[in-house]
Amino acid sequence: MLTRDQILGLEDSKKVEVKIPEWGGSVFIKTMSSLERDSFELDFTENKKANFRAKLAVKTVCDENGELLFTEKDALELGRKNAAAMSRIFNEASKLNNFSNEDIEELEKN
Repeated sequence: MLTRDQILGLEDSKKVEVKIPEWGGSVFIKTMSSLERDSFELDFTENKKANFRAKLAVKTVCDENGELLFTEKDALELGRKNAAAMSRIFNEASKLNNFSNEDIEELEKN
């Protein structure tokens, strides 16, 4: 059984490279921490903002070191990007961060 120190000492973040042919390259997508996911979900339930896919990209698209590439200020501009490219990012970020279809539907409703 894992101990407290073992769990707290783990580096459990993960990232994957996703090819985006529409952009002629690839991006890295990372897992969110529990705090990051709660913040992401709270933003949608409290503010009822649109642009769900781009906002998920803001929270998950990173460089090879796991540093996020975008800020909240970039979400609107990202939302104007190719829908197929954004869907690739959204699908991988949803899978990597264990979003269920029910989670997504609930957030989109709000």
